[in-house]
Order: sequence, then C-alpha cells, then structure tokens
Amino acid sequence: MSTSTTPQETLTEPDYGLRTPLDVDYAGAFHAATDADRALAARIRAFVQDEVLPVIDGYWERAEVPYPLIARMGELDFLRDSVDVDGHEKISPLGAGLAAMEMSRGDGSVATICGVQGGLALRSIQMLGSDEQKAQWAEPIAKGEKLAAFGLTEPTHGSDSVSLETRARSVDGGYRITGAKKWIGAGANSDLTVVWARGDDGQVHGFLVPQDSPGYDAKVIEGKVSLRAIHQAHITLTDVFVPEENALPGARSFKDTGRVLAATRLGVAWSAVGHAIACYESAVSYAKTREQFGRKLAQSQMIQERLTSMLSTLTQMQLLAVRMTELDAEGALTGPQASLTKYTCTRGAREIASVARDMLGGNGILLQHRVARHFADIEALHTYEGTESVQALIVGRDITGVSAFV
Repeated sequence: MSTSTTPQETLTEPDYGLRTPLDVDYAGAFHAATDADRALAARIRAFVQDEVLPVIDGYWERAEVPYPLIARMGELDFLRDSVDVDGHEKISPLGAGLAAMEMSRGDGSVATICGVQGGLALRSIQMLGSDEQKAQWAEPIAKGEKLAAFGLTEPTHGSDSVSLETRARSVDGGYRITGAKKWIGAGANSDLTVVWARGDDGQVHGFLVPQDSPGYDAKVIEGKVSLRAIHQAHITLTDVFVPEENALPGARSFKDTGRVLAATRLGVAWSAVGHAIACYESAVSYAKTREQFGRKLAQSQMIQERLTSMLSTLTQMQLLAVRMTELDAEGALTGPQASLTKYTCTRGAREIASVARDMLGGNGILLQHRVARHFADIEALHTYEGTESVQALIVGRDITGVSAFV
C-alpha cells in the first residue's frame, strides 16, 4: 500500500496550536494564590480563549475598538482592575496581578482598556472623589455602562508630566480649563475624562470632564503600530467650563496624581508577564509541531536552548512580580521597587517576544500566528506608565542618593 501524501496534504500547513494555554509557573511562584485568586484568573482565561482570541486579530488589524468585548467585560466584572466598588467582589493584590496577566496574555489593547477604565479613571474617582462623585460614576464605570479616560500627559509633557501646562482658572460656579492632552486612551470616544490641570494655586488638580462639554475637542491618533484596538486621543481644551462639583476634592497636588499612578505600576509589570507567557506558549507549541529538514524544531539543540532562555527570563519576571505584590499587600512597597519591577518585566517581555518572533520565522510576522501582535503591543507597554529611562532614573536615584533628573 502506498504511503505517499497527496498534493493537498503537502500544501496544507498544520494547526500549530499557538493559542493553547500552558500553565507556566516553573518555580511555583503562584503557590500562595487563594482559590478566589485562581477562580478569577480562570474566568478571565476562559473569556480570553472563547471570546477575545477568535476576534481580536480583526479588530487589531482594522484599528477598531472592540465595543462588544468591552460590554462583556462589564457584564463579567472585568473592568474594575481590582478597584474596590461597593457590591462587587473584593480582589486581592495577587488576584489583581493574575487577572492582568491573563487579560494581557489574550491581548494588549483589551488589557489596556481595563487599565484605563478601571485602573486609572475609576481609581481616581474612588481614591480622590467625593461621596457624590463615587455614587454617580463608580457603578456605571465598573459595569461599562459609562466609558472613562484619564487625561494627564500632554503634547510636550510625557515623562515629565509633573510639569503639565493645562490650566484650570477659577470662575463663578466652577472652573475654565484650557490646554492640550495627548496619548489619552479612550479620550475621544467615551463619556468622561479625568482631566489633570494646574489651578490658580499652581498645584495640579483633577476634574471630571464630560467629553461632550463645549470646548472639548478630541481627535483619534492614527497610524499606530501598537495597541491598535484601543484609540488614543489628542485633546484640545478651549475654555471648557467645569462646575465646582466636578472637581476631585482629594486631588490637591501632583502627589495625589502620583498616588493613582503608583497603584497601577505593578499592573503594568503583570501585563508584561502575560504578554511574555503568550509569546512563550506560541514558541513552545510551534517548536513541537513545526517540521523542518525532516524533524521537529524541538529536536534542535538551538531551539531547546532558546526555549530554556525564554523560560528563565519569564520565571524571573514571575518571581519578581509576585514578591513585589506581596510587599504591596503589606503596605511596604516603595516607589523605586515598583519602578524596578516595571523596568525588569517589560524588558524581559521584549526579549521573549523578540526570540519567539524569530523562532516562528516568516510565520512570526503574521497576525494569525499571534506573536506579531504581542511583539508590537509590548513596545507600548514598555513606554507607558513611565519609560525605561525614567524608571532607571528613579531606581538610580535610590541607589546613589543623587538625582539625575534634569
């Protein structure tokens, strides 16, 4: 009996299983996770596998916001980014980290939507808002019934956002805000933006600004090659009136803004772990399935060495993220420690993504093979919430006692 293959069999590429989950925890970093932590991570993984991965490549390629997925995340209570809201399940710091990891393992844009909606906008209101503001906005934002943005960075003030120039001038009944913001996630297609502006006292204050306010003009930034399924906006604020009751009473200086940002930095590190896991999973599956020169790639010494190197980096990232999350839960995490975690994890994710893309060869640049999307999205993750250079300067100042900021 002939065992030759047909032309169709020869031309058909196998399913490499690049989206198959692997429970990557080589050092047992997650051993302290509670049943509740693991249940939350499992729910998000199921959402990612069943609802995100089947459609996200199309949204990413078309640069469209996946509004149906946002609605589902609201229904499933995935939009809070661990921020406490009355009537919703409390999430532990480790549970929040695992949740960010699983969401980012699916897609960076979807994870960033959660980070903006919950981690930044909702957290600003819950941490710095009045009881009335919390009653009005917290539940609708948590459920995704209202979409929100966080307006801090400006066209000429990104890493040095402490120097922001947007002004809030006191007038009868409230404030008039004039200035510009850039790179504001969901800043052009949502209901509300938390705008940070310098008041008459020279200090930075926060304001809840409906996006349909007269004088609020936002344009989607086009031409991005990263995080294409969330829109960033360039916002111009021209004499925008904000009533007194829309000022965040707890936002009295940039230190208060920094409290919100500090609470999100570990989440970025956990997202980097999720991206790295996605790339590692794909590389392992590809190596075990792809045949070249008459054998599986996994049979090559070079490939095994690369996979080991990737796992080594990933394991270090996981252990660091878990330990710093433990310190955060104890109230002992310092700013430099958070910066070192973000610095280390996003660098590690970049390294793993680069190796995975190379291992997949030509397939590595195709969206359908997963790695290319993560490869591109990690570049944004590496930059936002403080660039590599800024994180290094924060840690360097802690090491030496000397500030190199200029």
